[in-house]
This record gives sequence, C-alpha cells and structure tokens, in this order.
Amino acid sequence: MANVSIRDVRKSFGSVAIIKGVDVDIQDGEFVILVGPSGCGKSTLLRMIAGLEDVTSGDIRIGPRVVNDVPPKDRDIAMVFQSYALYPHMTVAENMAFSLKLKGVPRAEQKKRVGEAAAILDLEKLLERYPRQLSGGQRQRVAMGRAIVRDPQVFLFDEPLSNLDAKLRVQMRVEIKELHQRLKTTTIYVTHDQIEAMTMADKIVVMHDGIVEQIGAPLELYDRPRNLFVAGFIGSPAMNFIEGRLEQAGLALPGGVVLPLEGHVPAAPGSELTYGIRPEHLQVAPAGAPGSIPATVTVVEPTGSDTTLIAKVEGSHLTVALRERCALKPGEAVALKPLGQQGHLFDDQGRRIAAA
Repeated sequence: MANVSIRDVRKSFGSVAIIKGVDVDIQDGEFVILVGPSGCGKSTLLRMIAGLEDVTSGDIRIGPRVVNDVPPKDRDIAMVFQSYALYPHMTVAENMAFSLKLKGVPRAEQKKRVGEAAAILDLEKLLERYPRQLSGGQRQRVAMGRAIVRDPQVFLFDEPLSNLDAKLRVQMRVEIKELHQRLKTTTIYVTHDQIEAMTMADKIVVMHDGIVEQIGAPLELYDRPRNLFVAGFIGSPAMNFIEGRLEQAGLALPGGVVLPLEGHVPAAPGSELTYGIRPEHLQVAPAGAPGSIPATVTVVEPTGSDTTLIAKVEGSHLTVALRERCALKPGEAVALKPLGQQGHLFDDQGRRIAAA
C-alpha cells in the first residue's frame, strides 16, 4: 500500500489541453473516486497514474517515488478495465495467474495466490472455466482476481461496472467496497456515475473540463457543494435551481414569490443569485402557505416506497422527492415549501456563497 500524490499534472494532445493542472493527495488505504461527465479527463488522469499515458508536466508519486518515467510494469499497480480484458483461450485460473507467471513466480506460489483470491471473490468453482462460459459479473470478478494476486500498492479501476446491468452493478458495488475494506489497498476508481461515487468512496474528486472542481467526503460534497457544477452533478435526482434577485425581504423569485432568507447573505441588494434546493428538501404545502412557491404538477413518478413529482414553476421545473405515496395528478395546482435552511445560494459566477 502507498500514498499517491498528484502535483500540478497537465496533459495535452498537441495544442489541446485535456488535464489543466490537477492536484490530488490520496492517503495510504483510501478509496478515492474520480467522477465527472464524459470528456472531463478522469480516465486520462487514471491512465497517467498507471503509466499508459505520458505526463506533459507535473509529478505523480506512488509512495516516495516520482513515477513519471517509470514503466507501468514497475509501478507496482494493478488495473481493472471496463472491458475485463481476459484472455479467451485461458481458464479463469490461468488468467488470474498470468502476471505472476510472467514475473517468474514459482508455480506453487501462483496456485496459492490464485486460490486465496478465488476464495475472496467466490470463484473457486469457476477456476477451470473459460471466459466465454462466464456471466458479465463473473468476468469482472476474474479481472479483479487477476489484480488481487499481484498484491499491488495501488488498485486502479476504470469504469469497471459500466458494462453490467443495473441490478448487477448494485451487487458489484457492494462487493468492491467489501473487498477494499478487507484488503485496505489504496484504490483509485473512475466513474461517471455519481451514485457509485457517493456509495463507495472515502473521498470524491469531482472533475470537469480538465480541472478539479471539488475534493471531499461524499456527504461534504452533498451538503456543501463549492459551486453550481458540483451542486448539480452530485445527488440524484439533481438539485433544483431557480434564478432570483436579492431584496431586503428575501430572495425574489419569478412570479412575485419572495423566499425569506435567514442569516447574513454576503451579496449586495439587487444582486442576481441562483437558489438551489434538493428535491428531498421540498414539501407539498397548502396553497398560499407563507414562503411557498406556487406550482403545477406535470409528472408523477411513483416508485413504490416514494414518489417523485415534476412541477412547473414560472420559467422552470422543480423536482420534488416525497418519502411517501401521494394522490396528486398532473395538472393540479400545488404549493412547494423548502424545509428549513436546506437551500443554497450561488453568485453570478456560480460560486456557493451561503445557505438559504
């Protein structure tokens, strides 16, 4: 196991900058997830850590070593790919032992390590099968087993669950998290799925357009997003946003509604602000309730345990997550009331400035 330190790392392809100066510190044994939309640079950064892409400038350290010019095979890392990358002509056992065979590890030691990894991943009955005889989830376990037998300092995962169906993704999320808790190996995991990030990570690195927008624990990012991008990306359903103007009485929203604000707001009266509120922090209130927002229900989505409402407000739509069933119908007029000080205010640069 080892710390991983990324210092002012940049990557360009010709004149196109992909990574624009990234700094991340990953502690020994941490499970860190790089998350962001497609094209944000997260997989490129992971490949630079692995040695599969050159670093244009900056330093990457694994433990005490700067590894910028160290070949991948000498970095003491193990990578699990999205595509599994199993050899079709080899059995499960042969696939898992292949890297050990290349390093000249004695056959008895190979068998011992493969057996230990197979026991951890429940692959013991599948060791003589070929990849074509396995399900997607079983193939992913084999790919993970191939990484485990190497006993590396760092595990790297590049969107390993994106080829699996929804139910299997949930199951594999649990298995990967349990695996990390058992092995306690430093893990860097790339995904575009913020649910994976929230449920699995010790620490999340949110990336956008080649830069780091925010680093923190999952609930820290959820409760105190640094800017509009993080606020809108983290959380499902996504945070609602309404444009407003700061007045002495509160925040004036479209349609003449004024939301009262508690505490000091570090902005001048008349400032154009964005009010953000998560769907679960809105409740349906009696029509005309003080501090409520008039709206019209457009979509009702019951899921059994809860209900999601989409409601039309002046100039926008709001999503409401109710933790119970409701009898509302599309077209009905409702009032939406924020729960306590659960909102967020963002300035005209998209920066979070206060709770609301």
